[in-house]
Amino acid sequence: MSLPERPALLHALPVVNLFALLWMFHFAGASLTNQSGVTVDPPPSRFQLERFEETLVVTLVTAESGVRMYLGREPVDLAGLGSRLEVLRTQGASARTVVLLQSDAGIQVGAEREVSEMILAKGFRLALVGSSDTDKTAKPKTEISK
Repeated sequence: MSLPERPALLHALPVVNLFALLWMFHFAGASLTNQSGVTVDPPPSRFQLERFEETLVVTLVTAESGVRMYLGREPVDLAGLGSRLEVLRTQGASARTVVLLQSDAGIQVGAEREVSEMILAKGFRLALVGSSDTDKTAKPKTEISK
């Protein structure tokens, strides 16, 4: 018994390997991407955010002890954020640098306003980031907690 003259499966095996490799990268690729900041549930917004070349991300998250704040992925407090922004400004951060303020839907307006005013006082441009899902029903932000 001998092999057929044209073994079809042997010639198609590299193509099958290629598709298996592409399939594996498709499913494993999501875990290889970098995510900036901390996962939050922002309030809905009907505006699209334009792409900025130079950005810093400040994230406000609700916690049991109050509001937790992050600059990128590093936890900071309000004074620490102010000093870090001051250092970045003195190190030559351009006037085009935009600080993206991303806050949880449950963050009080006063905390968000205080951070916003501090970012603007340090000379940075500010953009508030919201969710693109307008079907969600977001809780309104209030100064007074019940």
